[in-house]
Amino acid sequence: MRSDNQSFLWDPPKYFILLGISDRPWLELPLFVVLLVSYILAMLGNISIILVSWLDAQLHSPMYIFLSHLSFLDLCYTTTTVPQILANMGSSRKTISYGDCTVQYAIFHWLGCTECIVLAAMALDRYVAICEPLRYAIIMHRPLCQQLVAVAWLSGFGNSLVQVVLTVQLPFCGRQILNNFFCEVPAMIKLSCADTAVNDTTLAVLVAFFVLVPLALILLSYGFIARAVLRIQSSKGQHKAFGTCSSHLVVVSLFYLPAIYMYLQPPSSYSQEQGKFISLFYSIITPTLNPFIYTLRNKDVKGALRRLLARAWRPCRR
Repeated sequence: MRSDNQSFLWDPPKYFILLGISDRPWLELPLFVVLLVSYILAMLGNISIILVSWLDAQLHSPMYIFLSHLSFLDLCYTTTTVPQILANMGSSRKTISYGDCTVQYAIFHWLGCTECIVLAAMALDRYVAICEPLRYAIIMHRPLCQQLVAVAWLSGFGNSLVQVVLTVQLPFCGRQILNNFFCEVPAMIKLSCADTAVNDTTLAVLVAFFVLVPLALILLSYGFIARAVLRIQSSKGQHKAFGTCSSHLVVVSLFYLPAIYMYLQPPSSYSQEQGKFISLFYSIITPTLNPFIYTLRNKDVKGALRRLLARAWRPCRR
């Protein structure tokens, strides 16, 4: 009997129930519409950025190599979570299998960590462009950009692998109800019935390293950029220099502020009620806004989009 009870405690559940906003049924339809529209906009916006970055010869600079990878990350980010959230909102069975849940939080954390490093690489690119303009082409050559992107993806994968290996070993003692919209590591740790000190410590250390170190590099880069810009004599030159960085700073703020609040607080103070809405914000709202932030404030991207649309429209007029 004891053996059967221990087996029950340690066997993973077949599925989890994702509560989402089941306790607020009146919110489900408005939120479903908002998520559906946001997802469509995120898909269209990020695919457009990727296409113009690859098809327009004027956007083959390092900055747009990083931007196309950022858009691809955001595309994958939303696709990992939003279709499943929409399916659950449209169904009375708000469940996800154990295997699908594991894949979801593995990919989600892989992409999130990768994006942290890509944003840091973009800050480095802006630093070199503004502080070392004459050496920009020599320093930020294409092989270096490809290496930085590869490091970002491999680092994200390594972080995710460690998190998955530790999380799949947690027992849940029959607990199946996740107070979240989708599966992610903090919610899984909170649900476990075992001592999670190792998981909490590992999550805190890895997140501190992959969030705070890139953020520190970004802030350091922009500190040097601000000093260099303030030395520019003309106000027009200052405005142009700050304009090239403002889009990136807005995207960094939208991504890092929720992540810091979500992952760098003590496990004892983690609120699943607040956490699930913050998770929803950076899994759909941020990826939806990113392409519009870069498009609206970037003349090169707007010009490339116009040229791409003109090329696509030309055969239709014949």
